[in-house]
Amino acid sequence: MGCSSKETLEVVTVKQFGHFVAETNYITDAERFGWSFVQQDILNFTIEEGVSWRIPYGDQTADDNMPVTQVSYNDALAYCKWSGTKLPSYEDYWLFTANDTRNININSEGIQVFTVANIIGNVWDITTSENSKGEIRLAGGSYLCSKNTCDGSNPTRKLFVDKTTGNSNIGFSILKN
Repeated sequence: MGCSSKETLEVVTVKQFGHFVAETNYITDAERFGWSFVQQDILNFTIEEGVSWRIPYGDQTADDNMPVTQVSYNDALAYCKWSGTKLPSYEDYWLFTANDTRNININSEGIQVFTVANIIGNVWDITTSENSKGEIRLAGGSYLCSKNTCDGSNPTRKLFVDKTTGNSNIGFSILKN
C-alpha cells in the first residue's frame, strides 16, 4: 500500500473520535476491559481503572482538539471503517511526516494540540505494519521520548504492541483522500 499524492495524513482528535462514538455507540478496548495504561514517564506506567479516550488519565476530560489517546489498533480500524479512511503503514507514516516542519514535541510536559505540534513525537501513532507475532508497529514516538530514551523520532526505532493495547500516549492518524 503506497502513498498517493492526493492523500494526506491527519491526526484524529478527541472531537472526531467522539462523533464516531456518538454515531455508532462504539465501545473501545479500554472501555471493554475497564482499565488501561497511563504513562507516568518513559519507563513507568500505572494501570488505571475507568480510563478511556474521554478521560485518558482518569482525572480530567480530554480536550476536543487534542489527539485522541487510549485507543487500540482495533479501535483505530473501526474508526477508519466508519470514516472511509485508512491507517498508514509504518513506511507511509514516515513519507507523509517528512515535510512537517513544526517542532517535534519530545521530552516535554505533555501532549500538544494537534495544530501546534509536529505529528512526530506528540503521541505514538498506530500503523498497519505487523511483526511475526501479529503485534502492530507504533511510529513517531511521544512527548515522553527524547534522543536518549525511546527516540521515536528516529524511523529505525522499533516498538510493537498488541492489537488491544491502549495507552495515555498512543493515538492514531489516518490517510485521507
